[in-house]
Amino acid sequence: MFLEFDSIYFYISIIFLKVVHCVLMVLHKFVRGTKKLYKRMVLTENEVTRVEGALYPHESETREVRNLDGIWNFVKSDEGNPTQGVREQWYKDDLSKVKTVIPMPVPASYNDITTDPEIRDHVGTVWYDRTFFVPNSWRDNQRVWLRFGSVHYEAFVWINGETAVKHEIGHLPFEADITKFLKFGEQNRITVLCDNALIQTTIPQGKISEAQRDKGIAIIQSYTFDFFNYAGIHRSVHLFTTPKTYIEDVKITTDLKESTGFIFYEVTSNGDIPLEELRVRIQIKDKRGNLVGKQTTKASELKGVLNIENVKPWWPYLMDPEPGYLYTTEVYLEGANGKLIDVYRVKTGIRTLTWTESSFLINGKPVYFRGFGRHEDSDIRGKGLDYALLTRDFNLLKWIGSNVYRTSHYPYSEESMQFADEQGIMIIDECPSVDTENFNQALLDKHKSSLQQLVNRDKNHACVVMWSIANEPRTNQYNADTYFGSVANYTRDLDKTRPITAAIAVPSKDDKAGRHLDIISFNRYNGWYSNTGRLDMITDHLVEEAIGWHKKYNRPVLMSEYGADTVEGLHILPSYVWSEEFQENLFAKHFKAFDTLRKTGWFIGEFVWNFADFKTAQTITRVGGNKKGVFTRSRQPKSVAHLLRKRYFAIGKEVDSCRTPEDLFQYIATSFNDVCIKAENTAISN
Repeated sequence: MFLEFDSIYFYISIIFLKVVHCVLMVLHKFVRGTKKLYKRMVLTENEVTRVEGALYPHESETREVRNLDGIWNFVKSDEGNPTQGVREQWYKDDLSKVKTVIPMPVPASYNDITTDPEIRDHVGTVWYDRTFFVPNSWRDNQRVWLRFGSVHYEAFVWINGETAVKHEIGHLPFEADITKFLKFGEQNRITVLCDNALIQTTIPQGKISEAQRDKGIAIIQSYTFDFFNYAGIHRSVHLFTTPKTYIEDVKITTDLKESTGFIFYEVTSNGDIPLEELRVRIQIKDKRGNLVGKQTTKASELKGVLNIENVKPWWPYLMDPEPGYLYTTEVYLEGANGKLIDVYRVKTGIRTLTWTESSFLINGKPVYFRGFGRHEDSDIRGKGLDYALLTRDFNLLKWIGSNVYRTSHYPYSEESMQFADEQGIMIIDECPSVDTENFNQALLDKHKSSLQQLVNRDKNHACVVMWSIANEPRTNQYNADTYFGSVANYTRDLDKTRPITAAIAVPSKDDKAGRHLDIISFNRYNGWYSNTGRLDMITDHLVEEAIGWHKKYNRPVLMSEYGADTVEGLHILPSYVWSEEFQENLFAKHFKAFDTLRKTGWFIGEFVWNFADFKTAQTITRVGGNKKGVFTRSRQPKSVAHLLRKRYFAIGKEVDSCRTPEDLFQYIATSFNDVCIKAENTAISN
């Protein structure tokens, strides 16, 4: 977005032209006269450039993988001159020869690593580079690929000074065959240009403006979403090899009929060998490595179905004693003569998803979602991938009895999706569209692209049970119906095996998008943003709103966000906003409403906002960030976590017959504990 223009004036000119266009449209409508002439925005169903393949890099008999994570060199561009490095071709040599570099860890957001506020708040382009060695053994009869898990927001990559790949939209992977750019048996250089600027046609949207400061002009990035716009190389960077002809993609869907499981597979190849001379051999192994199914296709037919007898289905956490059961699908690409060409393995959970006007079922059993909205966010590393943090988060999810979370408000790391598969945690997988407004063709095309890339990446994950096409879009705007109808239909064409939702914040009477969804999700902050501090204005309001959504659309309904900012350690009696007591009281009022709604049969879930405290832009309403977390940013529980844990396990015992932890209730006195147990059993039976 920055290559053609030198400065902020480009962004300002775009905004100016849009304003002029809007004024002309208003004048046109006025001159022509009546409401009859007010037409819907015309949107074209443009062909979206599809990202194919991009399989996660795994080693096999035919593939090698190297990790390029570590300390890279880093340079910040001048905000007023963001394209200087491109014009002066910094990518042609080491960055250290054109500017003073500083060390920067990868993966990590660059914002909080240093003590420099100009790096933390930088708007525009930054540069990374490093060198890596390519062995001579990689020279013959194979391809060498470079893959990024995520660069936010836009990335340009050069290898040894040659353009290798460009990608827009953060939180999603991209890769390129870089064989022709490499020097084998020598050091090679990789250079990355990262641009974090958000405008009205990026996903998510933002605005760029100028403001006078003490010395000159400041470039201001503004956005309406309530989380910090971290930037940088957020996830791992890999080099990997494949044969010249290779497995480009594997698509797997599953089904269940009584004790038999079905794995439908479709393999895509790429390379010099014609399809007519290729076949695939499929082997299915259980968790212990035992072979439970195999099949070899005919030449040129790279798809089929395998039956697994006495199957162990994939179940969510607490719905089965062995949740997250995964088979391994081994894909062997062979020549027609049986010669091995390429091998790739995919973890496969066998399960079914079905939904009706009033329910959501997995493997034929109704599901009641109890979970969280979350953020990939932590101190110092920002949105950077962190295995220790990832492991801690999943431990906390299981400790508290949660069976689901939404990837608010963007796709999370592939490593977290793999973890969710293994742990049996369901995922509502959300694209990066947040607070979507000012609907236009360019935005629609990028919105669809983000969903195509997301579905392509996560299609084989058993944990993904729903696609979320937006968070808090402005669905009360006139053209929301046309826009989200197009987005929803496109997503449904990509994957018909999962339902579609969006987290909606406008009142149901004003919404124009819900009719295009399979599941209605709504966000509402009764007692916080609405009627602040009034605990007596929560339960009935919530019940009435949920009923309103169901009456309007006749769909299953879940609450995707509720909560209250809470300062850890702040105690006030009687309870008062921001205190831990108030957060507990507010949750309890919501629990009462949820239990009333659960009796209807069509209310299918409750999601707290948020799992943990997280960083936001600097504002006078945020003291160090958003404090709605049940856990602190350092992943320690607030008082409400213990209350929520009791509820989630009580519901799990009721609907899934799960065992409750021995430490759920601490011993106080014989008579007290008997009362607690009786009360719990009574609540469950009711």
